[in-house]
Amino acid sequence: MFKITGLDSLQKTLSEAQTALEAVNGELGTLTFNPEDPASIEAAIAESERLVDERLGTYAGNTIVRPLIQQMKDAFRTAVVERAAEARVKGEEADGE
Repeated sequence: MFKITGLDSLQKTLSEAQTALEAVNGELGTLTFNPEDPASIEAAIAESERLVDERLGTYAGNTIVRPLIQQMKDAFRTAVVERAAEARVKGEEADGE
């Protein structure tokens, strides 16, 4: 017969991960920024990271949640940068008409 150990730890990790994911279900927050102002864009990115940390920071030690936190921050950064670029292009198109 053999004994498997560590299941309690795994169960705790999975339970925390589930709770963390429930914490980010729905709207995380609203970001506003001026797409023409790099400082405003960076402030919006910093705010998105703060919102993620606010919701998930207590789970940063969880081996499942930790990489998700970074992935969410990276995704928000990319989304803000892309929306700013799209807004600038639309603004240039409107100016050129």
